[in-house]
Amino acid sequence: MSLNADPLAALAGQEHAVRRLNAIAHDPPQSMVIEGGDADSRVALALYWAMRLNCETGGEPCTRCAPCRQIADLAFNDLLFFDGREGLIKVQSIRDQRGTWGQPPNGEGCRVTIFAEAQMFMTESANALLKSLEEPRPGNVFVLCAPQRERLLETLVSRSWVVTMAWPDVRANDPEIAEWTAALAECWRSGRGWFGRTSAKGAVDKGLAQAVVLGMQRELREAMSGSCVTPVSASLADGYDRKGLRRIGLILDQAQEALNTQVPVNPAMVLDWVATRMS
Repeated sequence: MSLNADPLAALAGQEHAVRRLNAIAHDPPQSMVIEGGDADSRVALALYWAMRLNCETGGEPCTRCAPCRQIADLAFNDLLFFDGREGLIKVQSIRDQRGTWGQPPNGEGCRVTIFAEAQMFMTESANALLKSLEEPRPGNVFVLCAPQRERLLETLVSRSWVVTMAWPDVRANDPEIAEWTAALAECWRSGRGWFGRTSAKGAVDKGLAQAVVLGMQRELREAMSGSCVTPVSASLADGYDRKGLRRIGLILDQAQEALNTQVPVNPAMVLDWVATRMS
């Protein structure tokens, strides 16, 4: 599986996260959680970390040496890449690598295991990985990428060094979606004014529900970044502390997963569920 010509391009605007990794590269933690950003930037930062620990220059990735090029193509012999973007990360795939993790890396750097969208772990998979982290294996490091640390097994996070990436730039919602996100925020605040929007038959289809969830995620990212240039993001920032905003993020991610699943769901009921979680 090959990535684009510049797998680090998605790191634009993430200089702070890159500096944090460079600062600890001399003594890398066994396990790291990368949260924030978006799926592409999280994977890019994980690949940067793999390059940083294996580049022939011994410093920041040159992107030209054999290890850097091979990591970019996911073809490095000391790189294991589990792609949760393609579906659930199953327990057997974790068990199959236990022998590998029990051995030193093949080269002079580190063996890096990346779990892209690690929130896609099955429960058994997360517990199987936890067993592999209980005893440090020299030369093996793990990276778990997820939108939020709360999406991962708490005991995995407690054993990991966490880096939070900057949220991506927020684009304004179009007027129709902005009306829905404003109604959702008002329902969270007052507990009123929501169900009339979804009760009519056919009022909400899957496309609209996905757009509303995405629109609220944009507002949430703006609230968490402190920009708050829209009334909805300002109301979220004023009404909730950091813990509350993270809880909203978890609820929206769960709704997004429900809407993206192959199992048929009622889109209106998904939005109603979101509306009742914080009201």
